[in-house]
Amino acid sequence: MTDPATDRPDQSQADQPQRREREFPTVMEQMGGIPGIIASSIPVAVFVVVNIAAGLQAALFGAIGAAVLVTIWRIARREALQPAISGLLGVGVAAFIANRTGEARGFYLPGLLLSAGLFLAFLVSMIARWPLAGVIWHGINGDGMGWRSDAALRRAYMLATGLWTLVFGARVVVQGLLYDANEETWLGVARLAMGYPLFGLALLGTIWAVRRAHRRNALT
Repeated sequence: MTDPATDRPDQSQADQPQRREREFPTVMEQMGGIPGIIASSIPVAVFVVVNIAAGLQAALFGAIGAAVLVTIWRIARREALQPAISGLLGVGVAAFIANRTGEARGFYLPGLLLSAGLFLAFLVSMIARWPLAGVIWHGINGDGMGWRSDAALRRAYMLATGLWTLVFGARVVVQGLLYDANEETWLGVARLAMGYPLFGLALLGTIWAVRRAHRRNALT
């Protein structure tokens, strides 16, 4: 379709493919990109290492100090403030619980409970036919819920939501067993190994599924 005044493609339609491509990196950008994701794991890594070398109290101070430095770094880079503050508060809550219980495994309890809650939320959303991967994705990008009228996109988000459900379920099972066994060192290792690496795989799976659905729609 062309614009009669300029004999050029209608601008709103010309912008549509660009907007569709743009929505994929937006989620990563709001998290600070790859450097921001890696930096978010630093306080946990510091806690694991310092707890082995110097004990719980030193590990708590080390984790909080690392979280403060990461927050300052992200603010200096002019990244979104909300993820930086959320990360700092998360480490603070974890440190508070570990300090009150006197057990290093308490540091990992908030993350374990969060994974359990997300597992249930994603599972219920699949049962209700409102796949949470689509709700979150389009909510972040401000696209509304119009995607639910697209059968291909609904299937893609059901697949993506199932993938996220498996990720959170695996975290609960593995880390829950280590928590019950009081294997605090291995619990920390599992927290790191099953954190952003699995997050990245699930995010890539979501991007692949949604782009595949868009390509199918473009061919019909």
